[in-house]
Amino acid sequence: MKTYIKGAIGAIALMTSSAYAADDVTLQLKWVTQAQFAGYYVALENGYYGDEDLNVTIKPGGPDVAPVQVLIGGGADVMVDWMPSALAAREQGAPVVNIAQPFKSSGMMLTCRKDSGITSPEDFPGKTLGVWFFGNEYPFLSWMSSLGIGTDGNDGVTVLKQGFNVDPILQGQAECVSTMTYNEYWQIIDAGLSSDDLVTFKYEDQGVATLEDGLYVIEDNLNDPAFEDRMVRFVRASMKGWKWAEDNPEAAALIVLEYDETGAQQEHHQIRMMGEIAKLTAGSNGALNQADYERTVATLMGGGSDPVITKTPSGAWTHAITDAALK
Repeated sequence: MKTYIKGAIGAIALMTSSAYAADDVTLQLKWVTQAQFAGYYVALENGYYGDEDLNVTIKPGGPDVAPVQVLIGGGADVMVDWMPSALAAREQGAPVVNIAQPFKSSGMMLTCRKDSGITSPEDFPGKTLGVWFFGNEYPFLSWMSSLGIGTDGNDGVTVLKQGFNVDPILQGQAECVSTMTYNEYWQIIDAGLSSDDLVTFKYEDQGVATLEDGLYVIEDNLNDPAFEDRMVRFVRASMKGWKWAEDNPEAAALIVLEYDETGAQQEHHQIRMMGEIAKLTAGSNGALNQADYERTVATLMGGGSDPVITKTPSGAWTHAITDAALK
């Protein structure tokens, strides 16, 4: 009798535990573990996901990881991506939808050596410019198109396919390279050049800034109320993490370092990065600003004979998740 009762109690406990098990969510990052994604690591470390009954797995990205492919292949529930690559993928048949936009501003720049003689975009023709590819080239190509500058080297610019480093500008292979305000620009400074040696062109200042680091899911999944509910809780906890990171940049950077399994990140660089990232997330509550979206679309469609996207997207974003998360 005692054995039966003990077994019954154990079965009830197991059923109760299963009934209240946290819901799994897998997030695919756009790049490696760094302060660029601090809000998600803060939400994980500070228990914000747990408070929402979520068991979140964060998958770092890297040069060999295409977030869209991971998402479409079922390797993640939600991904971080830049809107240009997400909209280009959508036009090509990948049904990805923006459900939240933690980043308000763009950190993308073109950084040039002052001794190259470049003082304005009008000086670009005849120069070699380092450009990231794998979907990151779209803002640059739109910018050059808006300026009427070709990118094939004939009376225009020579495009150097830039690796994820700043070697071309340090080794004299290019007059300018792609940089982010929070990362590669400081790599140039740390390598020995000073701000006085450089000229920077922020995409924001050039009027061609596009949205970066949004959260995207597969469109059909939003038809599942259970999935939608998980995303509402995920976005709510993530934005709580982002706002904590904004208010506590140094502590947020140290949390990121705890999750960097490679050990490659340097503390001073991550703290500095988080300070710059906080400037980009400031002003966002997580909801996509429609004017920013329309500006991004206009930039991507303004590519002359070779635009990044050829038609205005339909159904590429939704406020349903953030509307519920921000109540």
